[in-house]
Amino acid sequence: MARETIVRKASDLTEEEDRALRPQRIRDMVGQGDVTARLDIALDAARKRSETLGHILFDGPPGLGKTTLAMAIPRELGTSIQIASGAALQAPKDLIPYLTNAESNSVIFIDEIHRLPKIVEEFLYPAMEDFRIDLTLGDGVNARTINMTLRPFTLIGATTRAGMISAPLRDRFVMREHLEFYTLDELAEIVRRNAAKLNTAIDEAACREIAHRSRGTPRLANNRLRWVRDYATSKADGRVTIQLADAALEMQGIDPLGLDGQDRKYLETIIRTFAGGPVGVEAVAHTLNLPPDTLVDEVEPFLLRAGLVIRTPRGRRATVAAYEHLGAAPPPEAAGGATLF
Repeated sequence: MARETIVRKASDLTEEEDRALRPQRIRDMVGQGDVTARLDIALDAARKRSETLGHILFDGPPGLGKTTLAMAIPRELGTSIQIASGAALQAPKDLIPYLTNAESNSVIFIDEIHRLPKIVEEFLYPAMEDFRIDLTLGDGVNARTINMTLRPFTLIGATTRAGMISAPLRDRFVMREHLEFYTLDELAEIVRRNAAKLNTAIDEAACREIAHRSRGTPRLANNRLRWVRDYATSKADGRVTIQLADAALEMQGIDPLGLDGQDRKYLETIIRTFAGGPVGVEAVAHTLNLPPDTLVDEVEPFLLRAGLVIRTPRGRRATVAAYEHLGAAPPPEAAGGATLF
């Protein structure tokens, strides 16, 4: 398999990266205060002792800043980073170039690390613990093993499914940090800062409206900000007001709670086709002509967190809040629940 490696010095900040709206330093992060405070201490201690930073595992739902933090850490250390994907590392030979090319105290970042095959995961163990790997050359009676010493490095893993990481791999990370969803105030501040990066004038009310419809996720907030900016440029003078933000997001199908068309179809299917549930996710998926994994991974997490759906031993049920959100009358036996905001 061809090896695709990205190696960058911490000082190489380009205009393209700035346009990506991603904070370049940990101090520029909004939200995740407990996580960044612990990282600051670990980074400061590593610098003072002139030691390699311990391995770090970030987990949490998509779009909360795992990659942003991973990219900021080598900048704080003034070192380089190599980037890999767990799905692309299918055999130990795919991992060897990353390990052997790692500079002292540099960072190797593996995104979606839970997708590493077992054989690659086990090959990582001595590299993480002792900074060495054992290479087998030849076959049969002519085979011989070479012990190769590696330069000390920091492995940073990111995953959206921490439960799929085996205990032996998880325990080899010195720090394990879970990223939480952002508050409305934090998201509004992110929208405000990134609007300035995009040279877009925006009202405070519009910042909060975009934040309110972004499900506590900075990535969604940035995507919706870009769309609202385009809408304001096309339909008005470019300044984003609350009226323009509302119109832009409604045109995109994002309702005041942050639900999109697929979310509403999911709720409508449970309420109208299955009388509010309980119903198995496979039945809903077949009705919507979608894979069950799409519903479980992309649709249900926010609906569950917002109190619009609950899981029961017999399947999914729509709550009273779901009926109210869709403007339907709930039956007397409908499950309780309240919206998130």
